[in-house]
Order: sequence, then structure tokens, then C-alpha cells
Amino acid sequence: MSRTLPRYVTEFADRHGKYRLRFRRKGQATHYFRASFGSDEFWQEYAACLKGELAPKVQPSLPRFPVGSIDDLCERFYRSPGWQGMTKESSRRTYRSIIERFRKAHGSKRVATVKVEHLDAILGKMRSTPAAANNLRKVLKRLFAYAVKLGWRRDNPAELTDAFKIEGSGFHAWTEAEIEQFQAHHPIGSKARLAMELMLWTGQRRSDIIQLGRQHVEAGRIRIRQTKTGAVVLVPISPQLQRVLDRVPAGQLCFLETEFGRPFTSAGFGNWFRDRCDEAGLPQCSAHGLRKAMSRRLAESGATHMQGKAVTGHKTDREYSRYAASADQVAMADEAVANVSAKFVANPDKSTENR
Repeated sequence: MSRTLPRYVTEFADRHGKYRLRFRRKGQATHYFRASFGSDEFWQEYAACLKGELAPKVQPSLPRFPVGSIDDLCERFYRSPGWQGMTKESSRRTYRSIIERFRKAHGSKRVATVKVEHLDAILGKMRSTPAAANNLRKVLKRLFAYAVKLGWRRDNPAELTDAFKIEGSGFHAWTEAEIEQFQAHHPIGSKARLAMELMLWTGQRRSDIIQLGRQHVEAGRIRIRQTKTGAVVLVPISPQLQRVLDRVPAGQLCFLETEFGRPFTSAGFGNWFRDRCDEAGLPQCSAHGLRKAMSRRLAESGATHMQGKAVTGHKTDREYSRYAASADQVAMADEAVANVSAKFVANPDKSTENR
């Protein structure tokens, strides 16, 4: 006789040919029902299974790697509170890809026998890609710190390795002339102009810009929860930005959409905007360079580090200073000295004015 069984419950014939019911749910132990289907006792058992009382949660077994190996350390690290507490899935994906490349080459080695010179040699082979080497070093510092926590080592060999010095300042910060050149090529009403003005006047990353829509506008400001840091910033909408936002069709979920009416992915937007820069004759410019351009503008306008960080969402003065480094030093110095001079003219020190 056919009957409809509740979710996760299946019927099977045991080795004696007797039909029985069992509860099977991923991540929980299997439970075999004692009570008859449909009885009060059955439903009590079922409820206890759903709660995990009769079918408790089970942890996936660790792969069988040699205890104390780098393979073993990596698997344990993935199950650590530090890893599980990493709030950003994108960060976990990035870390995991770096760890797995290192593990593929060195997984069978014993954690206790790794020396500083071994790690220096591994990092040294990556001198042609210093940024990637520094990222690996940062991950290894966390990985071997966990080995110390486990009691597998007394020291962290990655801490004593040397980081590569990165030459240059990274992404090119747009100049005012380049901004005007882009604006001349892509008029208001075009998607390219909208994208450029959004990034410039909010100072945000492309991963944040592609998510914005009218639902993020609050009392003349755009509310942005940064994908990378989780920080929330409220950026005032400038008149220049408002002019382009007014041209976005009503009912459009995101300010920026693909030709198919769907939100951009971060990589897809980066490639699309790269083409728009090339069309304007600006191969040296990129989406991220507009974040630097806004930081530069803030510095040149006299904004303090605290004010600048309130717009860009940078956490530290050092990070913000790196982005604002292209500010016009001569103009800022002229303004600073003029301000100091005006102050002393307005309040002369009688004891020194004639000296």
C-alpha cells in the first residue's frame, strides 16, 4: 500500500525482508524508527530527529593524511574557528586557492621540520610575481600560527621571512584631464558615463558599485555596505552625480545593468569598463583608478584623513594615504603656507614682528 512519507524518511527492506523506516539527512546520523508509521510515537521520533536529538549532527571525517603533515595541518585549519569565523566567502576562496597551491607542492612534508630558509626559498622563486609571493607569505603566517596553537611547533617560521618590496603605486590614479577626456567621449545618458561618475563620486570599489540602486539612496546619500570589509558608509550624492542618476530608467533594480538587464559581476564589469576606457583613448586608466582619483580630490580639497576615510571606507591612515598619494603637492603646500601666513598676519606677535 503506497503512502506519503515525510521529508528525509525512506522505507527499505532489511535482510529479513521486513520493511522498515529510517531518517536520513545530510550532516546527521541515520535513525531507524521504532514506532509504526502515523502513530503519535512515530511523529515524536520524527520531531526529535529534526531537532538533532535522535539523529545528532556528525562532523565530516578528516581525510587520512599523515599526522603532522602540511596536508593534515591544512585540513585542520579549514575546520578551525579562525577559518570558520572568516565572514567573507570571497576571502575564504582566495585563501583556499593560495593554500591549495602550496599544499599541492609541499603537502607531504612534516610541519615540524619546516625551516625559515625553506620558506624563504619557496618565496624567492616567486620574485617575478612579488604581490603573489607576499600573499602566500601572509597566508603561511596564519597557517603556521595555527600549527603553534596545536602544539606542533614552538615558533612560526613564516614570521621571520622577508616580504618583497612592491615597486610603483599600483593602479593609475586618474588625472583631471583624463576625467574630462572620458566625459567628452561618453556623454551624460550613456552607461559608461554613469559608471564613471558613480565610481568617482562615491570613491568605492567596483564590487560595491555594481550592487547599487535606488533602494540604497537615503536622504540624499547612498548607503553602501562594502563587500570587502563589511563596513557601512553613507556618501552624500553630489550635484554632478545626481545629474547622471536622474537619467537612470525608473524601475531599474541596479543603476548599472548588462545589456541583458541583469546585474554585472565584478569581473564582467571590470572587463566592460576596460573597453570603455580604451574607447576614450585612456588605456592607462581603470575602474579602480577612479577610487584613487576621489582620494586625491579629497586630499587636495583639504579633507582630513578622518574625513577622507569616511568617504572611501579605508580602515587606516596608511591605506588612505597610499590612495591619496597622487594629490598635487605644490598646490597643497601653497594652500597650507598661505593659511599659516594668514593666521600670523591676523594675529601678529608684537615681540617678533620687527625682528
